[in-house]
Amino acid sequence: MFASSRLGGGSNKCGAIDMESLITAAARALEAGDPLGALNRVALRNDAPSLALRGIAMAQLGDLGKAKTLLRTAARAFGPREAVARARCIVAEAELALVSRELNWPVKTLAAARATLEKHGDLANAAHAGHIEARRLLLIGRLDEAERILVEIRPARLPPASQAVRELVVAGIAIRRLRTKDARAALGRAAHAAGLAEIPALAAEVDSANLVLDTPAARLIARGSEKPLLLGEVERLATSTAFVVDAFHHVVRRRGVVVPLGTRPVLFTVARLLAQAWPADVSRETLISGAFHARHADESHRARLRVEIGRLRTKLKALADISATKQGFVLAPRKTRDVLVLARPNEEKHAAVLALLADGEPWSSSALALALRISPRTVQRSLDELARSGKVQSFGHGRSRRWMTPPVPGFPTGLLLPAPLLAT
Repeated sequence: MFASSRLGGGSNKCGAIDMESLITAAARALEAGDPLGALNRVALRNDAPSLALRGIAMAQLGDLGKAKTLLRTAARAFGPREAVARARCIVAEAELALVSRELNWPVKTLAAARATLEKHGDLANAAHAGHIEARRLLLIGRLDEAERILVEIRPARLPPASQAVRELVVAGIAIRRLRTKDARAALGRAAHAAGLAEIPALAAEVDSANLVLDTPAARLIARGSEKPLLLGEVERLATSTAFVVDAFHHVVRRRGVVVPLGTRPVLFTVARLLAQAWPADVSRETLISGAFHARHADESHRARLRVEIGRLRTKLKALADISATKQGFVLAPRKTRDVLVLARPNEEKHAAVLALLADGEPWSSSALALALRISPRTVQRSLDELARSGKVQSFGHGRSRRWMTPPVPGFPTGLLLPAPLLAT
């Protein structure tokens, strides 16, 4: 949902009264989600306010490239005394960058524009700038920073559209922190505000966010069987007494005790194999094949397995023991009789990349790397493999190249972004 701020403001020297009325009418059309109505009023004009409004209209119509050009031209066209109008252009361009998933867009520029708008009393557009930055922070998993920005913005006097956007950010933070009750309450407020705003695109975004709460967010594997879990069920699992192997974040935990194994993939694989088979044991051959990807186990593999089992025993000593059996090894949890594996809904090799692309927006490889906190080279290799298998497609060239995929059923994007899924 793009800003429909009055970019021309009262400070620009457009001249004629009919010009001012056209600008005002176009801005109101954009505010109501009617880009064609706005273009009918300013399509043939090349003054700064008209260029800015045309840019926002083109963004709402989906022509992001044209929109960016128009907004930059408008920002340059505003005079030195029109700092507010220029700041509004910057905010609109920042929103365009967010939608285009240009997550490296200069945030200091947006912060300066927000400060300018606050200084001149344009609190609605200043709040909008804050919401854009909060949504960017949410995408890259910096939840505390996103929350701090929301605290700085007073919601009482915001127009309905801004209130809806704010509540979407609140809901996103709650979802990522596994607070489903708070998320549902925020989405309820967002739906009400979107209804008052009467902007179909905004209402659709709220509906889409609601689907996350009613879509399987994980798979629960226990005693050789598995079942899908909704987000609320994952939240309840976080407070249970069960011994949980969390394949989302590569940790083993029980209530407040968390053992991170993200940097020890062999140990995590062994822990997961033992948990999936519990209360049965797992043969040495199965553990060697899963942990070391060896087709044929020899004595060196068996020796290495004994070393890794010893390391895992040390890591898990507060939660469980690992006992040797005639065939292999068995997990012996402490103070619980429930051993569970929490797995992703889809364990495709490049599931995290697909999850981000599932939002239907065009992503650059650099933005994917920033959101997933991995190297751009790793992301590019994943995208190349996915493209060869027909699961993603790209358009553009060089820095303007973007990647997309149709939404993947059962893939709630937010769960796979870098933030703690479960309470630690």
